[in-house]
Amino acid sequence: MKLGLINSAWAQAGRDTAWGIRKTQELGFDTLDVFTDPLEMEIRERRGIKDTADAVGLPIVSICCVAVGLIDFNPSVQRFHLNRVRAYLDLCYEYGARNLLLVLGEYIWQREVIPPAEQWKTGVDNVRKAGEYARSLGLEIALELEPFDLSLVNSVESMVRFLDDVGLPETVRANCDISHLDLVKAPPEAVQHLAGRIAHVHLSDCDGKVHGDLPPGRGVTPIAEYLAVIRRTGYDGPVSIELEYSPEPDRIEEWVAEAYRETDRIMQTLGVRH
Repeated sequence: MKLGLINSAWAQAGRDTAWGIRKTQELGFDTLDVFTDPLEMEIRERRGIKDTADAVGLPIVSICCVAVGLIDFNPSVQRFHLNRVRAYLDLCYEYGARNLLLVLGEYIWQREVIPPAEQWKTGVDNVRKAGEYARSLGLEIALELEPFDLSLVNSVESMVRFLDDVGLPETVRANCDISHLDLVKAPPEAVQHLAGRIAHVHLSDCDGKVHGDLPPGRGVTPIAEYLAVIRRTGYDGPVSIELEYSPEPDRIEEWVAEAYRETDRIMQTLGVRH
């Protein structure tokens, strides 16, 4: 497994994108995940991310996309967001990434107005369309499991069902977010149900109650146990640290360095980093 970082850790602390990429490499990370929006980028920024990553020898393996509009009840909104996802996939192809990390939204109006099955079907249909485009580019979509009560995909069981309904097993697969799995009370062994279906892994810690994205060791998540089971499923790809909203933005370098050090220690103990 390779150890990566999602660059949102730097952006949320107000650090320049190129500076953050160089610092990521200096700290010892193997890979980079990019959180950006191709519809918001000027050409110099678009090229600058790739050029800087190439210059320091840091492969971009995943691009993060939040696309809650894919399950909106308005067809025009769905079409816009499907085209937006395609633009993200084009950026993945341009950057040489392996996958698009896709975050769907939540059921609206407490599941009381629109039948939940209808919103589920809308999500499945649009993710299938996005997956077909990803397949044409030789890319994967890594679907995020979100640890919130009304999220469409918020358990291992719902992840398996959603992937089954999409029906593109080689293209639309799961992202295993370790702290999210802990927050939904999925035991590490539950990850075995995703064997052969994992496209990407996110790693962070939490207090077991509230979404936190903390450096490992600051919470209660049994990270080593989850990571060991993930490896036993046959997954041997990148593991990307996700850190958000440091309580001390001016000390973000220490925050990221701590996360790197503790995660590397876990991976070395398990013998999974190479």
